[in-house]
Amino acid sequence: MTERSGPLAGLRVLDLTRLLPGPVATMHLADLGAEVIKIEDTGAGDYARAMGPGERAAGGSGDSVFFRLVNRNKKSLRLDLKQAAGVAAFMRLAKDADMIFESFRPGVVDKLGIGYEAVKAINARVVYCAITGYGQTGPWAELAGHDINYLATAGLLDQIGTHDGEKSGPPAIPNLQVGDLLGGALTPLLGVLAAVIGAKATGQGSHVDVAMTDAVLAHNIFPLVTTQVFGKPAPRGADLLTGGVPCYGVYRTADDRYLAVGALEPKFWQAMCAAIGRVDLAPFGLATGSKGREVKAELAALLASQPMAHWEPIFAAADCCVTPILRVDEVLQHPQVQAREMVVELGGVKQYAPPFKLSAWPWAAAEPAPAAGADSEAVLAAAGFSAAEIGALREAKVI
Repeated sequence: MTERSGPLAGLRVLDLTRLLPGPVATMHLADLGAEVIKIEDTGAGDYARAMGPGERAAGGSGDSVFFRLVNRNKKSLRLDLKQAAGVAAFMRLAKDADMIFESFRPGVVDKLGIGYEAVKAINARVVYCAITGYGQTGPWAELAGHDINYLATAGLLDQIGTHDGEKSGPPAIPNLQVGDLLGGALTPLLGVLAAVIGAKATGQGSHVDVAMTDAVLAHNIFPLVTTQVFGKPAPRGADLLTGGVPCYGVYRTADDRYLAVGALEPKFWQAMCAAIGRVDLAPFGLATGSKGREVKAELAALLASQPMAHWEPIFAAADCCVTPILRVDEVLQHPQVQAREMVVELGGVKQYAPPFKLSAWPWAAAEPAPAAGADSEAVLAAAGFSAAEIGALREAKVI
């Protein structure tokens, strides 16, 4: 594997995380040039390798598409941390690491002997990030959970759904794991990179405690506004940005496709009304109550009278913040996505490119996700392990 270039080149990351949140976080670091060493146990390893469809029948790696989408540009080291020799090997790597990521329940890494305090004793500048559902403290710290639980606890899931004008429908589960990705991938990067900059300046690292529930809560802005003004949030599907007004919502077309109407500002709503020949609706984009329901119903009936293909060029020409709701297969072919080079093929699998463009560091050709343990010998050798030491570790099934 060729060494990566980028603004984070020269930084070493030890990644103990599995599944989605931590691996996405460390993939972003790898895309930016950091050396990311993915450390997996000598058994099943990262469960994501076997989660969802793989490529076995096509002669591929055998790892799932899911795993391959979130682990590119990394090196893989298999290491048995339940053996003393495995812990010793980890600590030798940790002595020179800039960042360590883990996503176990609170206290697990300490019991293994590889927690923050143990590493800090030999590497004061290390930034050690723990990603959990509820954080390292509090009465729920030890509880298990998944994305749906974090969204529920942070009050977000309560706000996702529809309203028929009289009552709310049930909460709807988004297929974007907001807690895992906003909370468990992007939020850790903010804390970790800030701490790394601090460590460069002062020589003092930090433990970064990230709770996915905290991260969702901290960004759940509009329901907090409504709660402080009215004492409780708006009913599900009836707030300003969840379908409560005519100018901001989802409308069905004749062919059972949907349009996203985001004409929130008066100028956009007026342009939309002009484009569909209903300038009489222009004063009522933000109408609520019975008038709002009336306007929404009239707009819904009109948009439902024609298929998506009829409306798409009309709204594109009007530039009024009305766009088709696309399926992912359509998104991959969209001219805007293509122009931004947001879809790349790597190892026979389509992937999303990094969601940032750095003028000084164009994104280089990426490496596919590694097979389990593919870099064990190379990683250990680079850390100063002799051939005899590596051989002994393999003989003892530590690697």
